[in-house]
Amino acid sequence: MERINKGGTNVEEVADGVFLGDLAAGRRAGMKYWRVEPGATLPAHRHDHEQIGYMISGELVTVLEDEEVLLEPGDSYRFASNEYHGAENRGKEPAVGVGILAPPRGEPEWGDSGIEEPTAPR
Repeated sequence: MERINKGGTNVEEVADGVFLGDLAAGRRAGMKYWRVEPGATLPAHRHDHEQIGYMISGELVTVLEDEEVLLEPGDSYRFASNEYHGAENRGKEPAVGVGILAPPRGEPEWGDSGIEEPTAPR
């Protein structure tokens, strides 16, 4: 067994106010810790991998091609393979969650989505 604690992983700022950290990973799936600070935007991106996740705290507006979906603590989510998605934290506290990608992936293809980039909080 391999035990990985968020405190022992390298959490990196991948966009202004957007942080990702690697958690447990195997050959078929990988888990990421993520945090989006108030006012921050996760750029629209896609990846070949299916993604599921869970909102731990805060609120996050997920921006898709034709809709916006509010995620709140206790919500889980799923993005299909190659589904463009971005997110905005329009709240007053950090949005925190975990995402699982199958298979594990490296860096996503940021931008160039053909959809409008998420905007700053309104």
